[in-house]
Amino acid sequence: MTMVQLKLDEGWFEVCEAARLTPGRGVAALLPDGRQAAVFSDRRGRTYAIDNRDPFTGAYVLSRGLLGSTPEGRPYVASPLLKHRFDLETGTCLDDEAQTVRTYLTDRSN
Repeated sequence: MTMVQLKLDEGWFEVCEAARLTPGRGVAALLPDGRQAAVFSDRRGRTYAIDNRDPFTGAYVLSRGLLGSTPEGRPYVASPLLKHRFDLETGTCLDDEAQTVRTYLTDRSN
């Protein structure tokens, strides 16, 4: 069984089975320190993880956002509340660069 892992400060943390990720949709994962991560798989099989907290509203909703890509091909998630777009690779808000969310390195392992 292939597992999705996130790189945390203290090492790798298993989030879920890769088969549980639906391409184009996110899931929320509770991390050991109480934070939440939003984990996504795209249609090409790439996995991304960012902080689940929307910095504009404080709500833990980014895992419920819509995936898309910029004209240059940069993957992003749009918050379901105010529709701010966050780059899945850098965490930068594409609509207000002063706002960012934490990103996590991901891996799939057997």
